[in-house]
Amino acid sequence: MFAYTYPLADLFSTMLGLFVFFIWFWLLIIVFSDIFRSRDLGGWAKALWVIFVIILPFLGILIYLIARGGKMHERAEAQATQQQQAFDAYVKQAAGTSGSSVDELAKLADLKAKGVITDAEFEAQKAKLLS
Repeated sequence: MFAYTYPLADLFSTMLGLFVFFIWFWLLIIVFSDIFRSRDLGGWAKALWVIFVIILPFLGILIYLIARGGKMHERAEAQATQQQQAFDAYVKQAAGTSGSSVDELAKLADLKAKGVITDAEFEAQKAKLLS
């Protein structure tokens, strides 16, 4: 009835319906990924959760979030921490590798300038470092 007398209300209700659908669909993806990522659930428990969420989608997602929401957050936090540590280790390794080769080249140039090593030894060591 409002849609005919108030077209703006129809637009807002359509927007609200789409918003709720997208939020529900996003929660469905999050819940399914958490079900399969969870290490504390066995295969049968995962299968039952999937069947429950498929048969009763809205109720299944709400019950999953209530029953396992805390552990879901802990798993997501642990995964984010692990990814951050892996990234930090990669950055340290990448920065350390390039910095050490530059330091080694500087040391070799200094030894060559002092006359400790010959030009041929310098070039051989330089080629070894750069390869």
